[in-house]
Amino acid sequence: MGRRLIVTAIAGAGVAVVAGALLFVSGEQGSQAARSAPQMPAREDPLTGQEVAQATTIASAGSRSHLAAGRIKLLYVERDDDKDTSDRRRADAYLYDYGSDRLIVRTVDLGRGTVVRETVARGVQPPPSKEEETTAAGLLLAHPGYGKVAREAYARAGGGQLRSAADLGLRGLIFTPSGEKGPARRCEVHRCLRLFVRLPDGTWLDTSRLIVDLSAKKIHTLEW
Repeated sequence: MGRRLIVTAIAGAGVAVVAGALLFVSGEQGSQAARSAPQMPAREDPLTGQEVAQATTIASAGSRSHLAAGRIKLLYVERDDDKDTSDRRRADAYLYDYGSDRLIVRTVDLGRGTVVRETVARGVQPPPSKEEETTAAGLLLAHPGYGKVAREAYARAGGGQLRSAADLGLRGLIFTPSGEKGPARRCEVHRCLRLFVRLPDGTWLDTSRLIVDLSAKKIHTLEW
């Protein structure tokens, strides 16, 4: 019905109405485009996937060779919640240097595309990343004794042949030594995890005495 009225009006009123109709149509399309245009996230909104990728690229730019060699790992990227900053969107990238056991936090201004702050600290251990949990499980499986035990337990739990650490349910917690003897004392400086391994039948592998030293790439056994 609407289209028929427009055609009738054009036939009766001539070029002036045609121009008006074109303005009406283009204005409506412009309004729809404005409504469908993506809105910029507010400062308090979670980081988008694109922003995480952007912050990762910018924060890693100065450490690419160490990242490629595995000496430094990007743990994760989080929104910067510093209340003293402006309303600009910022992200904090957490990197860990296993060679010197230093935590590096680089704050990225997402609008400017630059690192605006960097802090470096020793003895600060943020929660492990998913990649670190997988790396720790890989070290466990590579151990001649513990790896065999883990594979046998996995098979008994109905999982069949254990192909890689990705087949396991993993949870890691930072290990801080408290009066331990032996090699585990190195975890006062090194980045070490207690690794919890969930098997296919819902039970857990007994890893209560095992500590994975990510800095030394070794497995330590607690002396009880």
